[in-house]
Order: sequence, then structure tokens, then C-alpha cells
Amino acid sequence: MYNIDLSFIKNSELSSSISDFEIQYNNEFKDKIIDDLTNMQLNKCNCDDFCSLDLSAQTSLDERNIVEANSKGIIGKHFCISNSNDVIFQKNDIILVEISEGTEVAIVTETNNVVKFKRQKFGLCGEELPKIIRKLTEEDLKKYETNLLSAKTAKNFFLESIKAHNLEMKLVDVHYQFDRKKLYFYYTADGRIDFRQLVKELANEFKTRIELRQIGVRDEAKLVGGVGSCGREYCCTSFIYSFKKVTTQIAHDQNLTSFLAKHSGPCGKLKCCLSFEIE
Repeated sequence: MYNIDLSFIKNSELSSSISDFEIQYNNEFKDKIIDDLTNMQLNKCNCDDFCSLDLSAQTSLDERNIVEANSKGIIGKHFCISNSNDVIFQKNDIILVEISEGTEVAIVTETNNVVKFKRQKFGLCGEELPKIIRKLTEEDLKKYETNLLSAKTAKNFFLESIKAHNLEMKLVDVHYQFDRKKLYFYYTADGRIDFRQLVKELANEFKTRIELRQIGVRDEAKLVGGVGSCGREYCCTSFIYSFKKVTTQIAHDQNLTSFLAKHSGPCGKLKCCLSFEIE
């Protein structure tokens, strides 16, 4: 992946230093690529542990069979490990992942050396990770599709319930865990909502554990997705995994303060892409 070959240099005065030059420039090339990769931050699932890492420390390369995968469930975008080194994963493979709360379906987004170097840059090696059970079988896929249909039914029931209880909350998404041990409802609201009676009704209707999660407007745009004014998919949906603070000062530095409404995204906040100009 990183191979700058300087062996074509035949100058006798330089021949003794060619090996050193190759090592130096290969390392610089590798660091440049990994620096670009680190812009794709992981979802904040273990933020306290992650934020305390010393990324400048020397970390061993983790040679385990690890992939990066994205799940609609609670693990979000995360590194996952296979106990077998014989199984080869490709990008866009659909896998079944075991977590402490149950099992989730995920899509492989990165594999092989890119994952190894990325983890090394993050200072990660040897920690416990969500385990890959297997690639999705035909039977698994049918169950997953059944869960998607059940989630639509749950969505309709939820909307009717919040209307009956006159609760000021907006449902964003519904997610059934693959093993159906939990049913998640993601919503937005201006303040705290007393939904204890609602949870009882939902648990009684669907016979599983219910979890209501309040999210912000930027997370809502990420979940719903769409096409921005530039004609491309929302940045938060396609490649941003950790939101950065976009302030009016950033807009001011680009002489955009007179057009703040024009430069606001579907979430009502300033567009994430404004921060790209200062990176």
C-alpha cells in the first residue's frame, strides 16, 4: 500500500542513503494517508475512553481480523472483530455483530490495512470489540426484512400514542434490534418529556424492552438523510461521524455573515461544510 521505490537512483554518492530515503518518504506518505483517514471520526460510543487516548504514543499494529462497520443500532460506526482469521470481509458485506445488549446488523465500511493503520493512529490495540458472528445468511436477511416491517408498524402505533397523550415530541426513526430484544424510538423535543405511560403502552403492545432516545437536530438530519443545496448527499449522512462546532465566527472569516440563512442546513444549524474551509 505504501511503496515508494528509489532503487532507480544509481548515483554512487547516494546509493548508501537510498534505503534511508525510502523509509523516510514511505513513512511520510503513510502518515499523510492516515491523517486523512482520521478526519473520519468514530461515533461517540466510548467517548470517555476514546478522548483520553494519547494519539501521539507509539502503538503496536493490531494484526487481528478487524473491520470497520456501520450499524443503524446503538453501536453506530465501530470496529468489529472476527474470531477467525480465515474469513475474508469485503466492503459492503452485511454482517451480524454480537454486543452486550444483543445482536445487530452492520455493513462493512473498511477492511485490511486501512483499518490496521487507522487503529494504530487512534492508539487502539488489543481492546475488546464487538464480535462478528457471521455474514448474513438468507434466513438472517428474511428476519431482518421482517424487523423492518415491524418497525413501520411500531412507528404508526407510536405516532397514534403520542397524539392520544398530547406529547410534544417528534418521532425521527424506529429501530428493532436484530434479535428483537429491544425496540428503539429516536425522537426530538424542545424539552424534557414525561413518557412513562407511553413506554408502558409500547412495552405492552410489542412485548419487548422499549428505549426512547432523545437526539439533537443535527442527529435527526443524519438519520433522515437527504440532498443538500450543493446537489450532493448530506455530509453528515455520507462521511461525517463526529460533529464539529460550526460558529458564526467561521462564517464571519469567510465573509458570509450577511447570508447566514442561506448557509444553514436542513437542521437549522450552520452547514458543516463551512468548517472545511478552515481545515
